[in-house]
Amino acid sequence: MREILRGTLAPCLSAPFLGSCALGTMEDMKTTEHTILITGGTSGLGLGLAQRLQAEGNSVIVAGRRRELLAQIERDNPGITGVELDVSDPESIERVSRELIATRPELDVVITMAGIMEPEDLHTPAFLETAERIVTTNLLGTIRTVAAFTEHLQSKPDAAVMTVSSGLAFVPLAQTPTYSATKAAVHSFTEILRVQLADTSVEVLELVPPAVATTLMGQDEDTTGRAMPVDEYLDEVMQLLRDGAARGERGGEVLVERVKFLRNAAVEGRYDQVLGMLAASH
Repeated sequence: MREILRGTLAPCLSAPFLGSCALGTMEDMKTTEHTILITGGTSGLGLGLAQRLQAEGNSVIVAGRRRELLAQIERDNPGITGVELDVSDPESIERVSRELIATRPELDVVITMAGIMEPEDLHTPAFLETAERIVTTNLLGTIRTVAAFTEHLQSKPDAAVMTVSSGLAFVPLAQTPTYSATKAAVHSFTEILRVQLADTSVEVLELVPPAVATTLMGQDEDTTGRAMPVDEYLDEVMQLLRDGAARGERGGEVLVERVKFLRNAAVEGRYDQVLGMLAASH
């Protein structure tokens, strides 16, 4: 595992909860039975990913704030467990982590999908309340969740943490300054988490979505084709995870083709151009 993260197996950065690979060639996918917690797993990408991971033979726990929705998900998806959790509340994270570690000690994968995205106008200080809410959910929620489970995960032989950033972590959208900033911070935090945990059994991955047709900020109503269909996105993500997280192209980053326009803008000398394009498109 650590040889993979250090680059000894450069073509192959495997996700332990979905598959494995060998230098130079890809083995057949070997589904393993892991217990996976997905925060923000009650709708959109989170729920879709939960359903696909369960279909791969994993035990999945989805966490969210709405008790009625969690109950409905359990009814509609036998085998998926719902847990009430508010990632903006530190006490909720601490309580749920204690309960899960006690009742589901086999838990060995944590995916931090919970997040919010809202537009802001920076001309007046009225945006500040929105900004603080976004930071609390997207950034502190991610950090607190990781903190709550990291020690437990290190006791597992083949564990993983997957955070969720965004293509906007690499080129911000003028309409959503704080959202973009929090996703850039999640990316940076994940980079260092991977470095610090390189001597443990915990693999650290970062899911980097492009614009996807979810309800996050009305992209599900997009008619321009800019937003990627949810099923198409998740199908590509699952294939990348099976094949080894983009096969080491960006160590630990799960990048679909469509997000590379944003992800690689700076390194390819297109940053200013893309920043202007995003600003003009909204």
